[in-house]
Amino acid sequence: MRIIAFLIGICFFTNACFAEEVSIKDEITQLRARLEVLEQKLAIQEKSMGEQKQCILDQNKKISDYESKLSQFDTKLHREAGKPIPLVEGLDISAGATMIVQGTNNVNSASDAAALKDSRADGSYSTDITIAKEFEEISGRAFLHLENGQGEGLEDNLTLYSNVNRDADDDVNVRVTEAWYEQGFFNNKAAITFGKLDPTVYFDNNEVANDETTQFLGRMFRNAATIDFPDNTAGIRLAYMPKEWIEFNYGVFDGNNDWEKITDNLVNMGQVTFKTNFFNLPGNYRFYGWNNNTYYTKWLDETKNKENAYGFGLSFDQKANDIVTLFTRYGWQNPEVYNPNITATGDLSYSLEQSWSAGFQVEGKPWGRENDVAAFAIGQIFPSDNYKEATGRLGKSEGHLEAYYKIFVNKHLSLSPDFQYIWNPFGKDIPDDTNGVFVGGMRTQVDF
Repeated sequence: MRIIAFLIGICFFTNACFAEEVSIKDEITQLRARLEVLEQKLAIQEKSMGEQKQCILDQNKKISDYESKLSQFDTKLHREAGKPIPLVEGLDISAGATMIVQGTNNVNSASDAAALKDSRADGSYSTDITIAKEFEEISGRAFLHLENGQGEGLEDNLTLYSNVNRDADDDVNVRVTEAWYEQGFFNNKAAITFGKLDPTVYFDNNEVANDETTQFLGRMFRNAATIDFPDNTAGIRLAYMPKEWIEFNYGVFDGNNDWEKITDNLVNMGQVTFKTNFFNLPGNYRFYGWNNNTYYTKWLDETKNKENAYGFGLSFDQKANDIVTLFTRYGWQNPEVYNPNITATGDLSYSLEQSWSAGFQVEGKPWGRENDVAAFAIGQIFPSDNYKEATGRLGKSEGHLEAYYKIFVNKHLSLSPDFQYIWNPFGKDIPDDTNGVFVGGMRTQVDF
């Protein structure tokens, strides 16, 4: 009986264990099924989260791109100082204003005897607006220059061969001073420019003595006193630069600037420029000649009043080192004739035979003002012997000295104290006044 009871107990125990094992297998199966479901859900969630993350990244990129475009657009609405404003693609506009105050210790105007030897201070201003359009696909360019101003400064109070304020512009009307089109050829090695031109842009130019708004104010240091340049007139200019070191320029202009019968009064000018690089220091050496048939009169035979004038000259500028640039000019013209339309203050006719000038410009790096400039120039003007013979005047050589210091205030503003001294004014031919003339002044240049 005990044996039977033991066997029955074993059976019960085995069945119980087997039932428990089956139950555990079922639970494992169920757990695996749940785990798969969870993994699927997790995968779906991860995919969804990834898509959401990518969507967020895409949105952030779009926002960043939009902000970048907005920033660029805003930049275009505001002009950077010293740079033209891009109104449309390739169209640039820039503007500037020059204000000058000058005083002298000696008014020597031949037209105002009562004011001789008096002191005086006068002012003038001028404004410039330029508009340019580049046509890069055809190597073309169009240019428009508008000007106006007011005040003659001291120029109507001084009788000189060459006066002291080249920027004086006593015309309040806004007018077109330049309007031209330029076309390049042969990979821009050659160009033709035509329209209303300023000949001083292309001939007798100079790197440090050719801009009255930022460089020397005296006329003889702006250009050679012996050249009768037509003033912003109808013309055509041809340029050719076969090599980087040489450039040829030739121009034909309406000599009397009236746009009438322009073939009757032509001014022909030619110039060759050698561009050097001695000791890695750039330089420009210009040689030019000109002919003007704007009806000059012969000094010793005034019945001959349809004569030509002609002349030649040179203009050099050379870097001496990183901060110093040297310059010199020389000019000569036919001494036998004069232009009756060119007179000194007091309606005094005269003619010049030779002029020379020389000087230098120093940048302000050594004294911690790298944008400042100090400059000095000296020169003389010699009237023609025929002029002295015809008029009986002394005709001494008139000497000029000028120094200025350009103070860089900021990229929109500069101030230039300027000092000039003229000895033998008008060749010592002003009655009762042979004293030298001292001129001191201040120039303010504003660039928009």
